[in-house]
Amino acid sequence: MSTLTNALWVSLPIPALILDAEDRIRDLNPVAETFLNASQKSLDGAVMWDRIHMSTPLKDSVARVRNSASSLHVNAVDVGSGTRKPVSCDVQISALADRPDHVLVLMENRELVGRMDRAMSSKTAAKSAIGMAEMLAHEIKNPLAGITGAAQLISMNANAEDRELTDLIVAETRRVLKLLEQVEDFGNVRPPERRAVNIHDVLDHARRSASVGFAAHMNIIEDYDPSLPHTWADPDQLQQVIMNLLKNAAEAGQSGGTICLRTFYEMSLKVRRPDGSAAAVPLQIEVSDDGSGIAPELVKDVFEPFVSGRENGTGLGLALISKIVADHDGWVAVDSVPGRTTFRISLPIAPKEAS
Repeated sequence: MSTLTNALWVSLPIPALILDAEDRIRDLNPVAETFLNASQKSLDGAVMWDRIHMSTPLKDSVARVRNSASSLHVNAVDVGSGTRKPVSCDVQISALADRPDHVLVLMENRELVGRMDRAMSSKTAAKSAIGMAEMLAHEIKNPLAGITGAAQLISMNANAEDRELTDLIVAETRRVLKLLEQVEDFGNVRPPERRAVNIHDVLDHARRSASVGFAAHMNIIEDYDPSLPHTWADPDQLQQVIMNLLKNAAEAGQSGGTICLRTFYEMSLKVRRPDGSAAAVPLQIEVSDDGSGIAPELVKDVFEPFVSGRENGTGLGLALISKIVADHDGWVAVDSVPGRTTFRISLPIAPKEAS
């Protein structure tokens, strides 16, 4: 390959393979190595169908593409390598112009694309909901303050039975006022003051704080990739995100349960900025717990404002996390089944001149 072609091949964010005339793997990009959990050295020269398993038989399709020098797109194919569970992918097969007997195979993770599309489409709805809530909060707070004051005046001359009712009015109006203040705080999050930040410094600080506080009843374990470069973030806001996720995990887990903090690098992830350009988010942080999990009907909307699976929950904690991560040109997602819930944050690398 030429220098430019090799650079494009290495930078391609989708798992890609090149097969020869006998369907042997002759090249694969770094993202494919990660996706298949196998090195290029271990796959070089191997017949694709012996090492990669697909729910839809594509051997004949590859032969037709090769013979006709055409291309083919197949949706929803489960792809696995035997070392990881199958993943639903859209598979594209195309003949190579400079080597007619070779074909290019691209495998795009459908689940990942779907999640990112949902995350991006929810941001506009979230902003509208919060804007409306902020306006209502401002209008409602003054009347509530008046109701509280009136109830307190009435209680001064009330008998014991009536005072119990006025105390209830005061307690409930204060609870609503607190919720309204949280709504206003949500809308007033300042823009991030970004600089080069060591992810593990932030995680260590959050872990130590949680271990002696709200997560003292949990075991917190670490699985870090120490080679990760710095991210481009506001350290205080990133700390807030991690602390919120740790608190959620601690509340979901039982005494003696486990929270796992994991970091790793994944080249394939990109998000679209507001200006339409694509941004890589290869730095991954995962916060996992072994609690009961999130109700299946809530998972897809869990980052929306006012969606909560907890009794008396405001539904603003995860919405705030989503907002802060989005302000950092990042992405947040969740996977949840009973006994295992994982929140994953994907962040960009700090510019070289800032590191």
